[in-house]
Amino acid sequence: MGVYSVDKLISEARRLAADYRRATGKPLAGVSGEVAQHDAIQLLDLELCNPPVAGCDAIGKSGARKGKKVQIKGRTIFDEAKSGQRIGQLKVEQVWDLVVLVLLDEELETYEIYEATRDVLEEAMAESGDSKRSKRGAMSVAKFKIIGHLAWSRDGGLEDDEDYDSQDSQADG
Repeated sequence: MGVYSVDKLISEARRLAADYRRATGKPLAGVSGEVAQHDAIQLLDLELCNPPVAGCDAIGKSGARKGKKVQIKGRTIFDEAKSGQRIGQLKVEQVWDLVVLVLLDEELETYEIYEATRDVLEEAMAESGDSKRSKRGAMSVAKFKIIGHLAWSRDGGLEDDEDYDSQDSQADG
């Protein structure tokens, strides 16, 4: 193990990536994904898949997520007024139970985490029709927030698992 803890390294990565964007106007590639994954694991009580598993970044350790295979997506939102922001491709051909979307501010600090079950996401993509984007598993941040539910927020902390359970029953009904 190195001299620094992972938490300390992630903190420095946040700072460096934010400074880099301010200096260049461009994001520092790859950092937001690592930060999002780290925060989702810490804040939602997940365990990183080690060794990595195709389509699954983590496994839930407690509550309604216990034993669930989780895909983690991250998106840094620099301007909330800007529409059309998209999340990374959902790997629909692989095995997973739910997707969490970690939203980061311009300092790469997590401010909200949304989650949606596989059933809900597949239904939403089917309703989008035969567009090339929906076939590839692409979705806007706004759409994900509408069909998913808030799992964690900077202001409110961890949300009740009841929301997650009711989302499952809505998908079944």
